[in-house]
Amino acid sequence: MAKRIKSRPQERGFILFDVVYEDGSRASNRRVPAEILGGLDGDEPARQIIAEQEEEIARKAGRQGREIQSLTRSPVIKPKPIV
Repeated sequence: MAKRIKSRPQERGFILFDVVYEDGSRASNRRVPAEILGGLDGDEPARQIIAEQEEEIARKAGRQGREIQSLTRSPVIKPKPIV
């Protein structure tokens, strides 16, 4: 019987990003649709999507939005076989 392997997030159409904000706080695994990435702008469209997500989260929480300092792709974790 073949071993089943967990699917990666990228196979579902999303790229995960780690975000560091101007105030020093950090958010991991922010999801961005893969189809908007990879053009001439590279990962720059992800900054806009994550900024919009942050504004929505801040509005719902009743606080000010945070400015993005840096944005990097989250490391891809190799799937482990399920026994």
